[in-house]
Amino acid sequence: MKIAVVDIETTGFLGEGGLIVEVGIILLDLETGETECTYNKLVKEESFGEEHNESWIFDNSNLTHEEVMSANSLDKEKIQKIFDEYQATAYNKAFDFGFLRSRGLIINDLPCPMLLSTDICKIPSQNGYGSKWPKVQKAWDFFFPDTDYIEEHRGADDAKHEALIVHELYKRGVFNCSN
Repeated sequence: MKIAVVDIETTGFLGEGGLIVEVGIILLDLETGETECTYNKLVKEESFGEEHNESWIFDNSNLTHEEVMSANSLDKEKIQKIFDEYQATAYNKAFDFGFLRSRGLIINDLPCPMLLSTDICKIPSQNGYGSKWPKVQKAWDFFFPDTDYIEEHRGADDAKHEALIVHELYKRGVFNCSN
C-alpha cells in the first residue's frame, strides 16, 4: 500500500499570515519502505513579497527569496489529484495540513508521525510532565542512530526522510492506515 508523505515550507505560521513557499510529496510503499518523489515545487503565493525576505526559512535552508519570487502559484489541482489517489500524512500534520486545507485542499489524512513518535522517543518536556513532541531531526536520530542526516528544511528532502520515519513506525506496528 502506498501513501503520500507531505512536507511544506512556509514563511511563518498560518495564524500569523504565513505563506507556503515549497511543497514536497513523497509516495511511500508501507510494505517495502521504497520512496518516490511525486511532487516537488516551489510556490509563490499572491501576497509573497519583499517583506518576506527575512523569513526563518531563508535563514535556515538553502532556499532563497529570489527563487520563491520566480516560482509559480500553488498548483492546487495537481496536489489535489495526489490527495484524491492516496491517503496522506505529514510530520506535524496539524501545521502542514492546516496550511493546505486553508487553501481549499481536501486530504484523507492518516495519523501524525510526530505524535506517534512522542511516546517512543521519550524526550523529556521542559516542565517535567511527559514527553515533548520530537522534531524531525530528533526522531531521525532516535530511529536511525547510525545514519547521518541533517534536516535541510526543503520540501521533498524532508518528506523523504519523514517517510522513512513513517515506515519505521509502520514496521513497529505503531502507524496504521485504519484512521
